[in-house]
Amino acid sequence: MRRVLCREFTDPERLEVVEEPTPEPGPDELLVAVEAAAVSFVDGLIARGGYQLRPELPFTPGSAVAGTVAAGPRAGERVAALLGLVGGFASHVVVDADLVVPVPDGVDAGVAASSMEGYGTVAFALEHRVPVGPGERVVVLGAGGGIGLAAVDQARAAGARVLAVASTPDKRAAALAAGAEDAVGYGEGPGALKDAIRERTGGGADVVLDPVGGPSAEAALRALGAGGRFCVIGFTSGEIPRLPANVVLLRNRTVVGVDWGDWSRTDPIAARDLAGRVLERIARGELHPPRPERLPLTAAAEATRRHAERTAVGKLVLAP
Repeated sequence: MRRVLCREFTDPERLEVVEEPTPEPGPDELLVAVEAAAVSFVDGLIARGGYQLRPELPFTPGSAVAGTVAAGPRAGERVAALLGLVGGFASHVVVDADLVVPVPDGVDAGVAASSMEGYGTVAFALEHRVPVGPGERVVVLGAGGGIGLAAVDQARAAGARVLAVASTPDKRAAALAAGAEDAVGYGEGPGALKDAIRERTGGGADVVLDPVGGPSAEAALRALGAGGRFCVIGFTSGEIPRLPANVVLLRNRTVVGVDWGDWSRTDPIAARDLAGRVLERIARGELHPPRPERLPLTAAAEATRRHAERTAVGKLVLAP
């Protein structure tokens, strides 16, 4: 087997590909031949040692894969799996048989792998943290990235009117193609973004989904209408915002955290079931994730860097 190895917490450019004997699955495990391993912003953060949890060195990044069972009682079955924190950037992985999700016919392996994480995060947010109803005005920051596009698609599927906020014309075009009703850039200064959101939503948003953080977070919080909900998903900008409590108090706003990773590790069966529902909805045509860009295993450093620099449009997967 081949896998990406991180020997120290440092720049992901120092990730290397090594060859090792293919592991044997235990009695309650499956060996999966990986067709696609999802790449996320968090993978690079973990490799640099900047994530709140640090795996034991050395380790293989990657937390979600899709492929075919190569050994075990379900040999030949197409499956996807959440791995917890690490292990996915490899040609083969051993997984708990109870935690794999069948990949429905017609769902591409790359779509399945990337949806486990991106779409799973948003599904957790909308099912467990900030339910969204028909006609609500939802603003998605970072709307051209993997989480952002998943948020646009799922909010639209819930009947919401979605305003996408993204930094480049290409990213805004991708968000509109995913179902956003309108799209804007960040503008010059936080006041411009606040004003743009209020104008485009007719006075204020009902929900903000924010995987970006940074100065745009406070601007979007201030653009919420009465009873608005602000959903903290992540900080791809690299800056954790300090949200003013008085702005939360005004107009009865709510700030809600979304830590999908902690929830999935705490209750892996529930996370498996949620991921399964996401893949079923994709197979039925209710959700429409774009096919991710496929890169070879040797491009792990490039893929994590593109997410860190926010130059990736949509999702990336490694194809071992």
